[in-house]
Amino acid sequence: MTEVLTQPAPPVALLRATNPPKRRQTSPLATIVLLAGALYCLLPVVWVLVASTKSGGELFSTFTFAPGTSLADNVGDLTAYRGGLFWRWMLNTVLYAGGGAALSVIVSAMAGFALAKYSFPGKSAIFNMLLAGVLVPGVILAIPQYLLLAQVGLTNTYWSVLLPSIISPYGIYLARIYAAAAVPDEVIEAARTDGAGAARTFVDVVLPMMRPGLVTIFLFQFVAIWNNFLLPYIMLGNDHLFPLTVGLNGLLNQGAAQPALYTLVITGSLLSILPLTALFLSLQRYWQTDLGAGAVKA
Repeated sequence: MTEVLTQPAPPVALLRATNPPKRRQTSPLATIVLLAGALYCLLPVVWVLVASTKSGGELFSTFTFAPGTSLADNVGDLTAYRGGLFWRWMLNTVLYAGGGAALSVIVSAMAGFALAKYSFPGKSAIFNMLLAGVLVPGVILAIPQYLLLAQVGLTNTYWSVLLPSIISPYGIYLARIYAAAAVPDEVIEAARTDGAGAARTFVDVVLPMMRPGLVTIFLFQFVAIWNNFLLPYIMLGNDHLFPLTVGLNGLLNQGAAQPALYTLVITGSLLSILPLTALFLSLQRYWQTDLGAGAVKA
């Protein structure tokens, strides 16, 4: 009989030593471009942070990026302005952005899931209209929306800002794409086989699977409403209903006659950034969880 000689496999350390992994070479040009982009985005934020620490006299007489010691005084003056009107603007903005984004997520989830998983007459036409709506800037729709809401007496109310924010063509489009990729048809069929109705299937099965996509839609819509200026500027006439964007713009216009108000505008701009930063950091874990699940599945 012929003996078969087998050689022991080389240890992993030896293989790694003989075939070291190739390191990716980083391009200096790409690094410079990324650093320039980061500097371009962060420099205005740094300026607002530094300028909000200065008094009215220091703002125009000291070096641009030299910090001051008047941040607490500026926040106190901003709080005292017209009996705390700034914080009323902050609460209004939270209501507009939070309520509008939450309602928009619900509508986008239902519409996107229906467009992705159901067949009905006119589905293609509706989806094409949706794509057309994505391409239409919101600025163009502000005046028609004002005229429509004026017919029913809803201008200069909270509803005049909330109602136009509920329907987001881009949010519906994202929900449709995400539902088509993340919700398998087999899971829906299994839920129907177990006797679950359409509403229960959507709430108990579909929504948990679409959660990362819906969080993205919520964040996009929240930021868009938070930074929206033209729609509330057209719809609202009472300054107690203003969001931060319109309120701070009014303060800025008054600063031409009262330069002391410039420090209030800058301090208010700094405070308006903090909720967006906190929201992004708190919702970031949903994206990390989704990316980790995708890596495990792959």
